[in-house]
Amino acid sequence: MTPWLTIIGFGEGDPMPPIPPCDVIVGPQRAIDRLGRGIPWRSMKLDAMLAQIGELRGTPTVLLASGDPLWFGVGATLTRHLAPGEVRLIPHASSLQYAASRLRWPMQHLATLSLHARPAELVHPHVTPGNRILALTTDAATASHVARLLVDRGYGRSLLTVLENLGGPDERVASGEARAFDLATGDFYVLAIDCVADPGAALLSTVSGLPDDVFVNDGQLTKREIRAVTLSRLAPYPGALLWDVGAGCGSIGIEWMRAARDASAIAFEREGERLQMIAVNAANLGTPTLRIENGDAPDSLIGMPAPDAVFLGGAVANETLFHTCWTALRSGGRLVANAVTLEGEQALYARHTRLGGELLRLDIAALDSVGSHRALRPRLPVTQWSVTKP
Repeated sequence: MTPWLTIIGFGEGDPMPPIPPCDVIVGPQRAIDRLGRGIPWRSMKLDAMLAQIGELRGTPTVLLASGDPLWFGVGATLTRHLAPGEVRLIPHASSLQYAASRLRWPMQHLATLSLHARPAELVHPHVTPGNRILALTTDAATASHVARLLVDRGYGRSLLTVLENLGGPDERVASGEARAFDLATGDFYVLAIDCVADPGAALLSTVSGLPDDVFVNDGQLTKREIRAVTLSRLAPYPGALLWDVGAGCGSIGIEWMRAARDASAIAFEREGERLQMIAVNAANLGTPTLRIENGDAPDSLIGMPAPDAVFLGGAVANETLFHTCWTALRSGGRLVANAVTLEGEQALYARHTRLGGELLRLDIAALDSVGSHRALRPRLPVTQWSVTKP
């Protein structure tokens, strides 16, 4: 198949790239103006862009895209909707690469992300002492929003650098600390963050087992040590989807998403106050795209995307619920269930006998006071069953 669509990257300060023979040229208005011919996007909204390209299907077309079309660019989306033989790509250096060069930051040591039309809270998992971040932005308010998030996290001394129009005649680079950030910006720029922790700032690793007190909760929380073991059994990996059934405050789904690139989760919870807690925790801990579903299980599970992993943290003795989850789980997927009641344990023993897997008893004791002395006080033991679906 001969590609009908050629996606060509361009840079702000460089000559426009050579255009191969084609019937149509489409791209952002600034690219069309520089080239002197072509059709601008009718709208910069993704659905509208996809529709406009869809109308041209089969017509020899050149699409102009800023920088590297496959690095947080339109090319990444279009290649998911078109067959490989339909598209040819010619990249240019990304604005992220230009920014790294201006700052003399080695690319292989950086966290890169897009905040373009995405929540600024996505920056949270990358905020660790000494880390350096490059982010694409969506509007003039993004940098100030990120600065406030950093201050709230105890990273107010972090240095923020705004890099605009890199390589072009209007290039601008300006820096300021998050705690006193007041730089005016345009709508499109790269935001560089050199993370500096204040004394006493909490370290929130992407390794599972965040401190319990970072979650807003009403007591319905998988405790830190049990949560760490549970996540290790669920085994997050890039792009995988988790069902967190009986999500409580959302801790399992949130840590699942923090653990692997592009991992996603659906938190199923019926209690209204807990739904609000899940939303707050997801934003505070950098997973604002966590999907939250209100309703009674198993009814609320019907019609949802098939999961790669399932966590049952409540109603583990409910056979109808288990059957629904097990049926929906993809082949090779993991199911983990935790029980603290005799009824829950009995259900897990029976399923282990029927389906195999691993059965564990997790006993945790934590330091507590006994009068004027100290002792390790046992917590409720947790029985955990984990199994891989054939």
